[in-house]
Amino acid sequence: MSSIELFRQGAHRCLMFANLSAEDGEAVQSNQFLIVHGATGAILDPGGNLAYNELYMGLLQHVPPHKLAAILASHADPDIIASLDRWMTATEAPLYLPRVWERFAPHFCKPGKTRGRIVGLPDAGQRLQFGVADGNRFELWALPAHFLHAEGNFQFYDPLSRILFSGDLGASLGQDLEPGRFVTTLAPHIPRMEGFHRRYMVGNKVLRLWAAMVRELDIAMIVPQHGAPLAGAAVGEFIDWAEQLACGIDLLGPAHYRVPA
Repeated sequence: MSSIELFRQGAHRCLMFANLSAEDGEAVQSNQFLIVHGATGAILDPGGNLAYNELYMGLLQHVPPHKLAAILASHADPDIIASLDRWMTATEAPLYLPRVWERFAPHFCKPGKTRGRIVGLPDAGQRLQFGVADGNRFELWALPAHFLHAEGNFQFYDPLSRILFSGDLGASLGQDLEPGRFVTTLAPHIPRMEGFHRRYMVGNKVLRLWAAMVRELDIAMIVPQHGAPLAGAAVGEFIDWAEQLACGIDLLGPAHYRVPA
C-alpha cells in the first residue's frame, strides 16, 4: 500500500496511510500519518497491530527508524496506539500523548519497555519542536481537544503544511468511502459523518469551544483519523457544522438510563 501525499515543500512532507487495517473489513478503517522533515520525522497515531507492518515499511522509505524524532498519539484508543510495543522496539523515539493517559499506555507493552520514553502533554497543549540538535528543526502544535472524544485528547497542527490532524473529529465512515479523495464540499459528505459525531463527541459546548480555538489558525486541510481529508471550502464548512451540532450528552434523557427489563 502506497502512501497518500498530503503536502510537500522542500524537505517537508506529510504522508497518510489509509488502508492498513484488516482486508476482511472486520476492523474500522483508520489513517496513520508520517511527517518527514529532512532526515528525521514523526509518526502521528500509528494505529494497531493491523497497521504496523505496512506503516513500518513506509517509514523505511523516508526516515531511518533510529532517526525518528517522535511518536504522537491524540489519545489512547487501541486503533491509535495498540502497536506501541512494536514501535518501542523498532525505534528510539519517545511517545507524546495526553498526560491523563501517561500511565495507561504502558499496558500496551511488555513490562519496562516504555520506561523513560513517555512524555505526558499538559492539558493546555504545547508547541513541540523536533530535530533541533541535527539542524532539521520542525514544529508540531498539540492543541487541546478534550472530550472530542476522549477525556484527554489532542489534535496536532503542522504550521508549515497548515494541516490540522484532528483525530476522531471530522471522521467519516462508509463502505464506499475513498480516504484518498479529498472532500472540498461538506454537504454531500455529512451523511458519512453525522451518526459518528452525534455518538462519539461528548457535547455541543465542547464543539463550540473547539471551533472558537481553531478559527484562530490558518488551516488548509483538516485530516481525521478515519475517512477522508477535508480541504478548501469544506474546512470552514465543517467548523461551522460542528459548532452547531447537538451530540453526546445533549441527546440523552431518562429513557437512556433505565434498568433493563
